[in-house]
Amino acid sequence: MTTTTSPTTGATTSTTEGVRLEGVTKHFRSGGETVRAVAGVDLTIAPGEVVAVLGPNGAGKTTTLDMVLGLTEPTSGTITSFGAAPRRAVHEGRVSAVLQTGGLLRDLTAREVVRYVASTFPRHEPVETVIERAGLADKANRLVSKLSGGEQQRLRFALALLPDPVLLILDEPTAGMDVGARADFWRTMHEDASNGRTVLFATHYLEEADRFADRIVMMAGGRVVADGTTEQIRARASGRTVSADIRRGDVGAAAERLRGLEGTSSVTVSGERVTVIGEDSDQLARVLLTELDGSNLEVTTASLDAAFLAITGEHVEQEMQS
Repeated sequence: MTTTTSPTTGATTSTTEGVRLEGVTKHFRSGGETVRAVAGVDLTIAPGEVVAVLGPNGAGKTTTLDMVLGLTEPTSGTITSFGAAPRRAVHEGRVSAVLQTGGLLRDLTAREVVRYVASTFPRHEPVETVIERAGLADKANRLVSKLSGGEQQRLRFALALLPDPVLLILDEPTAGMDVGARADFWRTMHEDASNGRTVLFATHYLEEADRFADRIVMMAGGRVVADGTTEQIRARASGRTVSADIRRGDVGAAAERLRGLEGTSSVTVSGERVTVIGEDSDQLARVLLTELDGSNLEVTTASLDAAFLAITGEHVEQEMQS
């Protein structure tokens, strides 16, 4: 059993299970055709975990989160959130979300919106506390229509904190925020997570997943194609990244030579620069410098970006061959 403590009131909530998806699919009809947005997802998230969901556009991330929130029903499979059906968990205040979109009362001030939504809960966190935690104290008396996109996201965050949920779902939570606001937002999320709140978030900012998540779930084509710690996901990129400028000769031919080397998992070209991911960085460096007359050589540990491209690229190739 896991006990979650409210960071503001000190109240505790005991939970014996987190989120479970079993054989979940979601199909839509579009233009007379059936589109498989989610093609069979099995996923378990334990209480207190901080999990990032990554994937290219169309991977099924947002649709999966919508189903966990009960906003749409799966075509097949089952979902439970802390022992309850998704809609029930949300209704009881155990699950909250910060989504990219969602209606806000534009003619009210930020504080008035928080007070109004708070009145719909039988029990809620103090209004001024959630406003402060969301970084809106100096904007609380401003009309919602006058808030920037990033500030409106922070208002959604304040609303999500009201029921003191055990699970917080975030879909691109820092969209529209500047660098400073993003840093403040994640600082608050770190505090919440350290107090035991379960966090599930989707983001296009890979560095956010790298710095904040305990675990990364990578999706492509409506399926989970990788699941593990940041270090385990990086390891899927197979070694180190070696890059150099090819200013003499055929860059395409150089890329083909590198692809032919044993242990090479990925080769990309951007203008005159070739970037290679492979197991033997010494061999790659020798070939780039001696055979291919490369310059400005750089050798780095494989990044999360590289792993992302390698893993999703593998999936695309498999889909095309099947």
